[in-house]
Amino acid sequence: QLQLVESGGGLVQPGGSLRLSCAASGFSSDNYDIGWFRQAPGKVREGVSCISRADGSTYYRGSVKGRFTISRDDAKNTVYLQMNSLKPEDTATYYCAATRKTYYSAGYYCERDYVMDYWGKGALVTVSS
Repeated sequence: QLQLVESGGGLVQPGGSLRLSCAASGFSSDNYDIGWFRQAPGKVREGVSCISRADGSTYYRGSVKGRFTISRDDAKNTVYLQMNSLKPEDTATYYCAATRKTYYSAGYYCERDYVMDYWGKGALVTVSS
């Protein structure tokens, strides 16, 4: 059964760091693109960072550029999101999602969550002093 499981969320002070992991099981991540999305209370879900096999591109939401880094370890079937210099406005539930449509650029599918085929249950990140 195809499954995505996020881990690494938690409470962190402003300026701190966290690394989220998205472990895929039941399928090989070689055949999927996996990205990170988030949803803050009362707000719509938004794409945070995605990585594309089609053209090797990466996408970062403007507010996280220079602070977050996405990476992929195919041997471990895992995608990571390193988050540095965290701000209170980064507080949200972070979801990883996978799409079989690996012909899209990272920016394309990161801005269109409806193209994603599978979703994890989410990891809560709270940035607060």
